[in-house]
Amino acid sequence: MAGLKLNDIKKSFGHHQILHGVDLEVREGEFVVLVGPSGCGKSTLLRLIAGLESASSGQIFIGEDDVTTAPPGDRGIAMVFQSYALYPHMTVAKNLSFGLENLKMSRAEIDQRVLEAARMLAIELLLDRRPKQLSGGQRQRVAIGRAIVRNPKLFLFDEPLSNLDAALRVQTRGEISRLHKRLGATMVYVTHDQIEAMTMADRIVVLNAGRVEQIGTPLELFEGPANKFVAGFIGSPQMNFFEGTLLRSVPGGVLVEVSGFGMVNLPIKAANVAPGQAVILGVRPSHFELAKDGVASDFTVRFKVDYAESIGTDTYVYGKLEGSDIPAIAHLPDHLAIEDHSSVNLVVRSRRVHLFDRKSGANMDKTIVKDSAKAA
Repeated sequence: MAGLKLNDIKKSFGHHQILHGVDLEVREGEFVVLVGPSGCGKSTLLRLIAGLESASSGQIFIGEDDVTTAPPGDRGIAMVFQSYALYPHMTVAKNLSFGLENLKMSRAEIDQRVLEAARMLAIELLLDRRPKQLSGGQRQRVAIGRAIVRNPKLFLFDEPLSNLDAALRVQTRGEISRLHKRLGATMVYVTHDQIEAMTMADRIVVLNAGRVEQIGTPLELFEGPANKFVAGFIGSPQMNFFEGTLLRSVPGGVLVEVSGFGMVNLPIKAANVAPGQAVILGVRPSHFELAKDGVASDFTVRFKVDYAESIGTDTYVYGKLEGSDIPAIAHLPDHLAIEDHSSVNLVVRSRRVHLFDRKSGANMDKTIVKDSAKAA
């Protein structure tokens, strides 16, 4: 296994620049997920690492080797695609062994690697079948097995679960996570699904329009988003945003006025505070709490309910804060019988609130780690 280092990677197709100087270091044995909306450049970046596209500028290192201009076969990588890319006329065993046969490896070594991969992925009983006789999840396991038998320095996954149904996605992402721990392999995984990123990654790289917005552990990105884009992309349902005005600094924080909240004192260590500055207050749906009599809170808001959805273990409440015309979502634990068009009091803990500059989108809390890769 080997680590990966990208130095100022840029990529253009004609006059259209896709990647704008990406820097990234993946440690040996680390599971890093590239995540972002469609068209952000994550699959293009993966293809550059694989050697399927050439970078316009910058350097790519796998281990100690500069592979920027090396062909894919010389990079020591194995790639798993969204489409499985299995040979339909070959058995599972043949699909697993075909690449090794082309490398002129001995029959004994090939058989040993195929059997080990099949056992690891629980597909021993499928070795004599052809792809059309397999389910989607089984096909994806075969595609992963084909990568495992190569003993690569680096595994690359390009949205491998997109073709699976919801239940299979949950099962297969667990299998990939367990596989990573078992192999101790270095893996770079592309997805547009932030739930996959949150549940699988050691670190997440959030891309937006070809630029890295933030790098960090799932918890770092959830608790300390560097900007409004990351805050809105990481977490489901996404963070609620409310426009407001910063009034002044106060001991231990700042005083802001926000529609639906009124004037609130936030314990945020903000840099470059300017009275009258336009700001955005961010509250995750799960950070609203149902107000309880006799229980102290930082501040309480009145939530006007449009409708509520209970899934048994949780209740999602949709509506607006009183005094605000911005739609909001509250994610409350347990089954709650909340009537449509009613009103409820919700508690917000000030330490859970985020404050963003409305113009730049940057998180105003100066304690936020913007790039864990550089901070490490």
